[in-house]
Amino acid sequence: MEPVVTTKKNSVPKRPIRDLLTSRKIAPYVFVSPFIISFLLLFLYPLINGVVMSFQSILPGQISFVGLSNYERILNPTFYKALYNTTVYVILTTVILTILPMVLATVLNSKLIRFSNIFRAGLFIPALTSTIVAGVVFRLMFGESDAALANTVIGFFGIDPVEWRYGAGTGMFLMVLLCSWRWMGVNIIYFMAGLANISKELYEAADIDGAGIFQKFFHITLPLLKPITIYVVTITIINGFRMYEEAYVFWQDGSPGNIGLTIVGYIYQQGFQMNDMGFGSAIGVVLMAIIFIISIIQLKFFGALKKEG
Repeated sequence: MEPVVTTKKNSVPKRPIRDLLTSRKIAPYVFVSPFIISFLLLFLYPLINGVVMSFQSILPGQISFVGLSNYERILNPTFYKALYNTTVYVILTTVILTILPMVLATVLNSKLIRFSNIFRAGLFIPALTSTIVAGVVFRLMFGESDAALANTVIGFFGIDPVEWRYGAGTGMFLMVLLCSWRWMGVNIIYFMAGLANISKELYEAADIDGAGIFQKFFHITLPLLKPITIYVVTITIINGFRMYEEAYVFWQDGSPGNIGLTIVGYIYQQGFQMNDMGFGSAIGVVLMAIIFIISIIQLKFFGALKKEG
């Protein structure tokens, strides 16, 4: 008698886990899963939780919804002062950290500058320095005593010593100077990367047509650096509105007359020092809305939101 062979119907061979993870349908989700998980845990959840907290009164062991009362409290002179300081800071840093890096990158990219790699490395070093460490050095340089470096320098010109941290204008100068010193090199690297993508044939053709340095800069370099310029302006505006360290290193216990108070500093003051997390969350939501609106306006101004075709 012949042996009877039995087969299982609809039997599917088991696929190893490795083959399953490397399949074309599942592999993309495996690769993007770290970003999705980090986005959900570190951005989306805190964002939603912060918006919910802005409608609450949060006290130790007691949480209650208070509606829009936290937002109504925002319209006060202290918030206006913080918004004014932050806005001035953003405008100054955006202008400085866009124009100067573009010009310096163009100069370093020219054939007239030798050992440009050394200058690039030197300009990038401040970005690797801690804000707190750099702030301590700046506080010593711009101290109130006659022996401070800044007062010694201006003393050679017959100017009396200045109390740098106690004036509105000089205090803003210190914050802008510290920020510009730290991030100038980073923005120069961005613009130099953009300059590397510009074809040299365009400059050669311009030289044949008799174009000068400024004509080549305004008609070739500047238009072709537009994508980098938009990026630098965007990140500078966002970083300016979320600035906190530059003010903290100069005024740990609060600035006189709130000359160094920023919106993020106001959030920290109300949320942690005053233990009013609901009000601090409301200020944070307003700050997020301000950054979003201004970013959309500047992208629209640069034409980055235009639909193609």
